[in-house]
Amino acid sequence: MKINRRTFFKIITAFSFLASVPKYVNSFQSKYATLVYIPNCDGCENEPLPRCVKACRDLNRYRFPEPKKPIQPYWPRPNYEDWSNERDRIDTLTPYNWLFVQKIQIENNTINIPRRCMHCDYPPCVKGCPFGALSKEPEGNTVIDDKICFGGAKCRDICPWHIPQRQAGVGFYLKLLPKFAGGGVMYKCDLCNDRIKKGVEPACVIACRDRLKDKSVYKFGRREDIYAEAKRRTENEGVYIYGMDQNGGTGTIYLSTVPFEKIEAKLKDIKARFQMPVKVRNRYSDITKPLGIALVTATLFGAVTGTLAAILTKKGAERGL
Repeated sequence: MKINRRTFFKIITAFSFLASVPKYVNSFQSKYATLVYIPNCDGCENEPLPRCVKACRDLNRYRFPEPKKPIQPYWPRPNYEDWSNERDRIDTLTPYNWLFVQKIQIENNTINIPRRCMHCDYPPCVKGCPFGALSKEPEGNTVIDDKICFGGAKCRDICPWHIPQRQAGVGFYLKLLPKFAGGGVMYKCDLCNDRIKKGVEPACVIACRDRLKDKSVYKFGRREDIYAEAKRRTENEGVYIYGMDQNGGTGTIYLSTVPFEKIEAKLKDIKARFQMPVKVRNRYSDITKPLGIALVTATLFGAVTGTLAAILTKKGAERGL
């Protein structure tokens, strides 16, 4: 029996979606969040690279991809994504750099913005992955399982910030179904998953505090405490907030003395690779409601059974049954 590419994706998408619904329903009940106070960030001027970036790279270096070359094009496309010759780049997100400091100029203000995964409360990447390679952890972070990721990049396409980055020539797709799917493996910040499960702060948070002490850009803690502090400071200090409402809420809250509408406009003006949109609607938030879950489950179950029935019918016809 032959299964074409479209049929393969239908089956995988439906089953992975159904399997992930229960975990996703409670994903907003996160334990931790990060507060990022932008005015304190100077990009670690006069240092070779920002300390938060260095700490992230040093900690995760052993996890960086080592592609098998020559790399074959991502079928049926004539190209592929290979960052292996740009491992030292720190001015953008890559499979070898999961955190960078974005620098922009607004009027007379130089603004440095640490950028990494937002760790959304309702992560579209988890819902959109056709292989179920992403998970929302109880701590609040989202994690990519590089052992089952096919590098399809759907997570990047539906992420409002396009955070995950792809490296070709690595991953499970090299050994399984290369004709149907596979472009490598996607990589992004997982909020130091192993550390926070043990009660240890993320490496970027510690590195920044070691340099700036009580003026640290980052503050990591219980979600309710971080949210309460962010709200209190917006009221008392007149600063602007980002991340609390965007995409249905996130585990990364930014505070700025410059309105985020201006930051968004500047990033659009310079055509930055990574934007910071103020109005971000979460396309999956409705399915966390009981009725939405029932409708989605029923629809997808029908899609799966319908697809399998069609395959079996075709198989029977081929055999003359």
